[in-house]
Amino acid sequence: MSNLRTVQGPLKVAGASKREPRSQFAALCFRRKKKGVEILLISSRDSERWIIPKGWPMDGKTPAEAAAVEAWEEAGVKGSTLDLCVGLYSYSKEIDGSEPVPCIVSVFPIEVKSLAEKYPEAGERRRKWFSPKKAASKVREPDLKAILKGFLPPPVVA
Repeated sequence: MSNLRTVQGPLKVAGASKREPRSQFAALCFRRKKKGVEILLISSRDSERWIIPKGWPMDGKTPAEAAAVEAWEEAGVKGSTLDLCVGLYSYSKEIDGSEPVPCIVSVFPIEVKSLAEKYPEAGERRRKWFSPKKAASKVREPDLKAILKGFLPPPVVA
């Protein structure tokens, strides 16, 4: 048995039916503190509810790379992305006022090194740090609640 780890390669995005379940990639942005870990949540643009940065697959990018792009665009996050999915959650997304589309979101951790003041969606969203338990209480999706509440950062590699 090999100890080699398989890493997701870049995706080639092909068209899908408008009603089929869609994939999205999200960033669980975290920082280490003396008392544990904190998780960064951002406000959604439409309803102002707390969410994590997420978006659609991107041609030529791995899922973790796509999550990192969303973290930058939506929250101004600069950090280290881990190519490891820490969980999945689902929700329904309204697109262009039509029937909601089911989405399955893969979550990738990003250790935040800094937050930029200027980033693409700076004027459109709020961002705030929470403990994992408090972050879990702020989001709507049950599976995301479980991911946030149980999140343990990977060990620091020297």
